[in-house]
Amino acid sequence: MNINRLSLLSLAIGLSLSHAAFAQSTTDDNKKILDKVTVTADPLGNDVEGIVQPASVLAGAELDAKKSNTLGETVSSIPGVTTSFFGPGVGRPVIRGQDGARVAILANGMSSDDVSNVSQDHAVSIEPFLADQIEVIKGPTNLLYGSGAIAGIVNASDGRIVTSKENIGLSGRAESRYDNGSSGYTQMLRSDWGAENYALHFDGVYRNNGDAPGPNADIANSAVQTKTGALGASVFSDWGYAGASISRYLNEYGNPAEPGNGVDPGVTLNMQQTRFDSKLGINKPFDGIDVIKLAYSHTDYQHTEFEGDEIGTQFFSKADQFRAEAVHSANASHKGVFGVQAQKKQFEAIGAEAFIPSTQSSGYGIFIIEQFDHEKFKTELGARFDNNTLEANGFNQRDFSLFSVSAASRYAVNSLFDVTLNLDHAERSPVEEELFSDGLHAATAAYEIGNPNFSKEKANQIELGMHIHGERYEAKASVYQNKYDNFIYLRDTGLLFDDNGDLLPIRQWAQNDATFKGYEAELTVKFGNQDYRNDLRVFVDGVQAKLNNGDYLPRIPSSRVGAEWSWSVSNWSGGLLFIHSNAQKNIASYETPTDSYSLLNANLNYQFHNGESSTWEAFLQGSNLTNQEAYAATSAIKDLVPLLGRNISAGIRVFF
Repeated sequence: MNINRLSLLSLAIGLSLSHAAFAQSTTDDNKKILDKVTVTADPLGNDVEGIVQPASVLAGAELDAKKSNTLGETVSSIPGVTTSFFGPGVGRPVIRGQDGARVAILANGMSSDDVSNVSQDHAVSIEPFLADQIEVIKGPTNLLYGSGAIAGIVNASDGRIVTSKENIGLSGRAESRYDNGSSGYTQMLRSDWGAENYALHFDGVYRNNGDAPGPNADIANSAVQTKTGALGASVFSDWGYAGASISRYLNEYGNPAEPGNGVDPGVTLNMQQTRFDSKLGINKPFDGIDVIKLAYSHTDYQHTEFEGDEIGTQFFSKADQFRAEAVHSANASHKGVFGVQAQKKQFEAIGAEAFIPSTQSSGYGIFIIEQFDHEKFKTELGARFDNNTLEANGFNQRDFSLFSVSAASRYAVNSLFDVTLNLDHAERSPVEEELFSDGLHAATAAYEIGNPNFSKEKANQIELGMHIHGERYEAKASVYQNKYDNFIYLRDTGLLFDDNGDLLPIRQWAQNDATFKGYEAELTVKFGNQDYRNDLRVFVDGVQAKLNNGDYLPRIPSSRVGAEWSWSVSNWSGGLLFIHSNAQKNIASYETPTDSYSLLNANLNYQFHNGESSTWEAFLQGSNLTNQEAYAATSAIKDLVPLLGRNISAGIRVFF
């Protein structure tokens, strides 16, 4: 273990020890256990139970047990959510069978503005280890976050810009872990200094993992090295808050689908992103408005795909976002939000295998959502209008006007039983890769072709749900149907492209009407008393996605059943997570079926120090403990690369 591997943890130890002199009394109860978590992506300030749409939040000890190298893997045990999996360094969330541009990836409510939606081999520029909580809202959320969020959002909240006075003095957390499967280390440190009217923030992650274990042998060309960090500062008072942060994200990872063969070198990717964020909140600016929130972000992103030491393709993206929200509460039973959003992005791909031309996109949107809470009924009504423009070199400019509306209601049958009904009409404009692709994409080993004449997507969704909640149990279930006009998808044509003797599949973006139908159910039972805790969670989910001509859509997740047991007694805690994925035989033309598989994960934690200034915890985490050979139906490389084999992580966490 060298000085780089020890640096972050050593700094954390120094901070936690120095903190003892002036810290307020702090225990792990308020650092790791959150009874009612506010969903930060909801401007109305609802907690998970207050949102009418289906929502899940990972935070505290639950997030510690599930965080992974990728955002998709971290949230993949939530019903209805899986990962696209492109090796240990890449995995974008898939919500109810939909991925890419339909799932908005947000950092503190603002778009991540990477290029992970362009191709499955492109990583998300969000580090799960730094998140305070990760929020998933399923179903059309494009009323708040634009036309891209037609399937849902995943929002990572990391507190880089503090918006309210929370803790006085120094606080934070750190972690150091070793993964035996990849012989790699991950170090994380997050520190916050709070005073009466200001706060400072620092965070950083260093990860250096070798090739990941497969069920039979190491997965060649799957090493990952990540370096990321941020600085933030905020001021706040009775008038509101103002703050800014700057972050840097560096990620180098191999493409296991292109490992090289001794003659042709393997493909690796080198990502870099610099991001600036600022926020301003003004309390009670005038009568009728509780708060006005302004946010702006600028990102400068690039990544290079290397074939050995030679540069294959380079991707560049510069993006600006602006968002303004005004929140009001007319009375105790009525509150709402209205606002505007604008964005501008310049995208460019350079190289012999650049398959998307330089593109400039811009757009703006206006939205309003009103929430009414009257006795047994809670109702939410909303509407949004967007105008998006895309212009690519060599193509005519495309303009799209989009209109979306939603109506959602929850009825409390009694104090323990609620039913919900969601109705949504959502519209989405095509994005760069769908319109303008035309060329060989080395990282996915395919020739991809877009269609510049695509029209906008239109989706009409209905969802019926129920929620039973008691002191020791909770049950949720929902069924939904989403009918698309002009659904855009990437299909295999059955044709092959000759790349200097290598025959590669030709994939073409197509547009047809489609229907998604699915279900989700989850039951949690709580046992124990004040001395020990035992929670058992079981869930099932499934989705069917078909074109109106009867053909199945590609890369749709199979149905699953899962069970999770978590417990704690004295200084010990832990859990088991079992997920069985059924075989996926409902496949598109030229797509191969996927066999069923079962994965078993476990974690064990021992809290060996719990003082007023710091809490220390040692942990073990194991994934795929049975070393099951498994392939993900959602992955574009499912015929080439298996899911990871058995891996054991060991480490130490400190909360101060």
